[in-house]
Amino acid sequence: MTPAAPEAVPVSVPPAIAAFLPVPTPAAWVTRALTELPVLLLDHAACEQKAAATALATLHRYPQHDWLVDRMSRLAREELRHFEQVRALMQRRGVAWRALSASRYAGGLRAELRRTEPGRLVDTLLVGALIEARSCERFALLAPRLPEDVGRFYAGLLASEARHFENYLALARRVADPAEIETRLGQLAVAEAGLITRPDPQFRFHSGLPVAAAAA
Repeated sequence: MTPAAPEAVPVSVPPAIAAFLPVPTPAAWVTRALTELPVLLLDHAACEQKAAATALATLHRYPQHDWLVDRMSRLAREELRHFEQVRALMQRRGVAWRALSASRYAGGLRAELRRTEPGRLVDTLLVGALIEARSCERFALLAPRLPEDVGRFYAGLLASEARHFENYLALARRVADPAEIETRLGQLAVAEAGLITRPDPQFRFHSGLPVAAAAA
């Protein structure tokens, strides 16, 4: 008797995330991700680790803002918990830890940060919102297509990633007025769209259009 295929995890990209992101993830990236599960998990773990480090660096840089410190402290703890969960999933699947070179994505966005305050803080928070939104979108795209254990794990991360996105955006609105948020977000979105749609020779969780797809 032929065993039943794993049940697909029913999930879709949250409408608020789809509306916020400047461009959707290319279908070619999703196709590539399905063939690169070990690298996907390795880089996902690294992303969670870096997200925690970014939250800690932000509260260290702006200790005068109690509302920011409280939120970043909680965020760092949650991101580290996600890191532990990804590592546990890797161990169950026999994916050995190895260092990967960093994606161009986060570094490319942070290169856009303004140098003076409060603009730098506003940009830091808006970049955080973009990264969390993109992560949420990709979890939703991958969850129904990956093996069931990974798909269910990714589906379970959707709510927290969407909440992180909303939190970053809400924090930015405490620092800047709506007009500045709209203008600056539009500028950062152009940079984010370029990183997602330009050919990228490296596959990572936040990488751009796979080179083979771009050349086809």
